[in-house]
Amino acid sequence: MKVCGFTFIRNAVKFDFPVVEAISSVLPLCDHFVVAVGNSDDSTRELIKRIASEKISIVDTVWDENLKQDGVVYAAETDKAFDAVSPEYDWCFYIQGDEVLHEKYLPAVRKAMHENLHRQEVDGLLFGYRHFYGTYDYIGDSRKWYRNEIRVIRNNKRIRSYRDAQGFRKNGRKLKVAPANAYIYHYGWVRPPSFMQEKIDEVRKFYKGIPDEQVTQRANKKVFDYNGQYDALRRFEGTHPEVMQSRIARQNWQVDVDVKLIRMKPKYRLLYFIEKKFGARLFEYRNYELVKS
Repeated sequence: MKVCGFTFIRNAVKFDFPVVEAISSVLPLCDHFVVAVGNSDDSTRELIKRIASEKISIVDTVWDENLKQDGVVYAAETDKAFDAVSPEYDWCFYIQGDEVLHEKYLPAVRKAMHENLHRQEVDGLLFGYRHFYGTYDYIGDSRKWYRNEIRVIRNNKRIRSYRDAQGFRKNGRKLKVAPANAYIYHYGWVRPPSFMQEKIDEVRKFYKGIPDEQVTQRANKKVFDYNGQYDALRRFEGTHPEVMQSRIARQNWQVDVDVKLIRMKPKYRLLYFIEKKFGARLFEYRNYELVKS
């Protein structure tokens, strides 16, 4: 069994992406790793080159500035990285630049890869998610945070990144997946408040077509308000991945949130309490089809 990791990244330094930690967290599972480095305004390419591993290869890309609606540019860049994976690999591990796999899950993921290698009906592996918010101490705890997503896929180029690179499709259909029995730790909402607002405005540029000059004006005037933007949080009680420890130690901002505060419309508040009491997320959108074991 051979495994290749892949990701895309742009302006990682400018927007404080933990992409080095992301790549490093899955390297133990990978025989090779492809990074599609987009045309950046900072030293992103040098940052990737400094990762101490001979497994990594860089594919230089140019983002299509015409793709400024609904985040489709992220799917296009994901596909560029995936297409650079050679046919010799069986599985491909996709990790985004703000996601990290805890080292405690490495054996489980490796086992799931082996067990499903010859199950041709299985297109990929499904991971649970923990979405951190504000600081490394809090997790998003509402329906707006997706619970599961595909992060390991077969090396089948009929599989394409879907919409804004949140999931995948094969010939336009949902992938059939087996559980990886592991969690991805998503740190996309943990940054200094000024970096967070800049990152949000940059993302909006590729979702809503906001002109560059408006993004610059907004970023110069605003600091993200973590306290006023969440609907439900809970305190994180576990441990963070080892690769994140130095970054966590450098945290130099505080967020004062109330985990007892619930900000939801009545309909969503009812669904939230049903989920908390019975463990069932009613009417949940699933970007995949689970295969029976």
